[in-house]
Amino acid sequence: MLTDPLFILSLLGMGVCLGVWVNDTIKKPETKSFLVENISSVSTVFGMLMLVSIFINAGDLGIILLFGSLIALIVLVIGIGLKNKEIISTSRGYFIPLFIIFILRTFLYEPYQIPSGSMMPGLKVGDFLLVDKNSYGLKVNRVGGPFALDHDPEYGDVVVFIPRNNPVPYVKRLIGKPGDSIRIIDKKIYINGAPVQKDFLKSEKETITKRFRNSSGEIFTREKEVVVDYFSESLGDAVFTTRNIRGENVQYPSEWTIPQGHYFVMGDNRDNSNDSTKDVGFVPRENFFGTASYLFMTWECWTCIPHFSRAGKIN
Repeated sequence: MLTDPLFILSLLGMGVCLGVWVNDTIKKPETKSFLVENISSVSTVFGMLMLVSIFINAGDLGIILLFGSLIALIVLVIGIGLKNKEIISTSRGYFIPLFIIFILRTFLYEPYQIPSGSMMPGLKVGDFLLVDKNSYGLKVNRVGGPFALDHDPEYGDVVVFIPRNNPVPYVKRLIGKPGDSIRIIDKKIYINGAPVQKDFLKSEKETITKRFRNSSGEIFTREKEVVVDYFSESLGDAVFTTRNIRGENVQYPSEWTIPQGHYFVMGDNRDNSNDSTKDVGFVPRENFFGTASYLFMTWECWTCIPHFSRAGKIN
């Protein structure tokens, strides 16, 4: 992302705006230039360009917070050197909150909202999570190798990552490590020939909404009554509940060998998850940026009242 021309342009543009403001504050000319009079609007445009660059390149807002903190610090030092109270006051007001937010969000915890039902029944649409950002090492950008405290994902982890074909973070269960052979037969998982422990819990009748495409290509939805089986599975140190829909997603036995430097992930809602068995494919090690550690709030719809009845540590 740091080499993206759009990001570089936005960074230079905001730097020019800042330089013009500092120069104007020091000299205090009688007639202000067009850029000074419209500096708020111009810097906002460059800020929006930076956000677009971060989204396209699967970047992290931590990058903006880092650059913002450094720039505010430089301006603060300049203000102290010039003994200019206005520059000192303004830059300090930006530097302190930006730096604190940068440290908390980049190296400790980042909030994240579940967008789909792929991790049901444990995690549901509208759940707000705290992602432990130092689970797999310290890094500023979401995608890339850690610069310190490197630690590889473990079996059963609820991982948060950026898929290769989509800049939006995904939450899944880590099933396989580099070199593993993953086989799925009749919705049962085998890792290197050994079955993942799976114990039946219960069955329930439910109504699901399915998407269909007609002959003209139009997509429509339809409700369907199904029987859902719930299982308790154990993998690594994790014990969790998975969900299978009878008669859905019936496949021939499938097998994958995970390449070095990559991992295999699946949703706990096994028949309704875009994961390594489908378009997501194998996940590169550098695309992991944390584990989903805590569920702190559930807000299911805009007109619903947020509640904390499901808050707690995520298994």
